[in-house]
Amino acid sequence: MPERDVTVGQLLLAEYQTVKDEQKTRIGFRDNLLYVTLTVVAAVIAAAAQARQTAMLLALPPVCVVLGWTYLVNDQKISAIGAYVRGDLGPRLAELAQAGGDAAFRWETAHRGDARRVSRKVVQCVVDLLAFCVVPLSALVVYWVGGHVPAGLVVVSVLEAVAVVGLGVCVVQYAVPFGAGGGAG
Repeated sequence: MPERDVTVGQLLLAEYQTVKDEQKTRIGFRDNLLYVTLTVVAAVIAAAAQARQTAMLLALPPVCVVLGWTYLVNDQKISAIGAYVRGDLGPRLAELAQAGGDAAFRWETAHRGDARRVSRKVVQCVVDLLAFCVVPLSALVVYWVGGHVPAGLVVVSVLEAVAVVGLGVCVVQYAVPFGAGGGAG
């Protein structure tokens, strides 16, 4: 057999590196979405206040829903990668190394046993709801009580509220129960 042949173990380690690189990239992207959301919210509120046009607040719900959904999808992929490494890739490598089922990539499970994990997940869920749902719903309330609201924009704003509430439901469903598919640890 030529020396250049690749072993199954080498392939699995290369796969591990690839999925961990993807996970790292997604974590950075996901975490930056919160900052982007805060920046957009501040810019829209400042512009609406300066122009004295509460209708400009109607830009917040669609932006927050798109950013929130993107955040949630990336968080799910981050978790899926971790679950794949813990449940599939790690055990296959441990088997090849003849080392017992949990001998590979112990960090993938060790950090999940943290006594504060549940409280962290609850706080993260609250932060996600505040950033992506409470803020745009508050903007809608300000718009609704801010004076004359044309019928067409009422319909638009109600549809936006439904979309924001739908995102909120997804955020909560994803976070609870914490161990059954919830966000990245």
